[in-house]
Amino acid sequence: MKKTLIIAEAGVNHNGDINNAFRLIDIAVEAGVDYIKFQTFKTEKLVSKSAKKAEYQIQNTGGKEDSQYAMLKKLELSPQDHEALINYCKKKGIQFFSTAFDLDSLEYLKHIGLELVKIPSGEITNLPYLRKAAKLFSKVILSTGMSTMNDISAAVEVFRGEGVTDLTILHCNTEYPTPMEDVNLKAMLAIKDQFHTEIGYSDHTLGIEIPIAAVALGASVIEKHFTLDKTMEGPDHAASLEPAELINMVAAIRNVEKAMGGNGLKEPSPSEQKNIAIARKSIVAATNINKGEVLSERNLAVKRPGSGISPMFWDEVVGKIAIRNFDEDELIEI
Repeated sequence: MKKTLIIAEAGVNHNGDINNAFRLIDIAVEAGVDYIKFQTFKTEKLVSKSAKKAEYQIQNTGGKEDSQYAMLKKLELSPQDHEALINYCKKKGIQFFSTAFDLDSLEYLKHIGLELVKIPSGEITNLPYLRKAAKLFSKVILSTGMSTMNDISAAVEVFRGEGVTDLTILHCNTEYPTPMEDVNLKAMLAIKDQFHTEIGYSDHTLGIEIPIAAVALGASVIEKHFTLDKTMEGPDHAASLEPAELINMVAAIRNVEKAMGGNGLKEPSPSEQKNIAIARKSIVAATNINKGEVLSERNLAVKRPGSGISPMFWDEVVGKIAIRNFDEDELIEI
């Protein structure tokens, strides 16, 4: 099985503090993910000053009813922050990644050398944004929260129209946290069937079970929010993994990859071959049998070990003449 690309979504869980961002990078490195992803935006380009928060954002920011603008303005990363984070990622040996939420930020990420772009769910119906992303980047990961198949189709058409061939579509649900009954994980397979692209899953459920299940179903990319502490104030902390959970998720995904990596043929594996003779059974003498005696259901039994004649040959053994004396429990020979 091809290695799953695991994106640890730091997002805005740094709370506008560059030192928190450095700590998040350290955690992502320890967990062994492939990318750590932040969010790049200019608040005035992303949201109007009157736009209201989502319900989950109000709940996770101390019940504050202020605007999205006020919330997001505190969470911006400056160009200097980006440079510092990129350098720190290089030092730590992990790939830096970010999602752009406006046209200027798309251009900025291209300017600083990113080759891969992630389209957030909220931009899938933003045609000018999609066109710009398609012109700037040859590798695209498209998230599909809140989308219909028609929404996805329209976005895919934009990218393919601009010659983008390296496209991965992530099934996603944009509720933080996502109720388990709303995951609809089979939709990921429907996306693959309709658009013939690589597929993945961007997860907002609590826990690590669903990303692991997605990998077993064929996801080539997994994205998951993580945080220093779920109890921190901020829009995404409550629906994020804490460090130990992220580590466990990555380890579980890597184990699933190993488990899915066989040849698909049902045959004894190298590790279990040594147990065949121990766990299976053979035809043995149920009592002491004398040479020349007829072997029958009365004097034969089936017991471990499995190093003698298989009980699958029972009918061939019954009725034969004992070729020698057999003690009770001795393996029968014919």
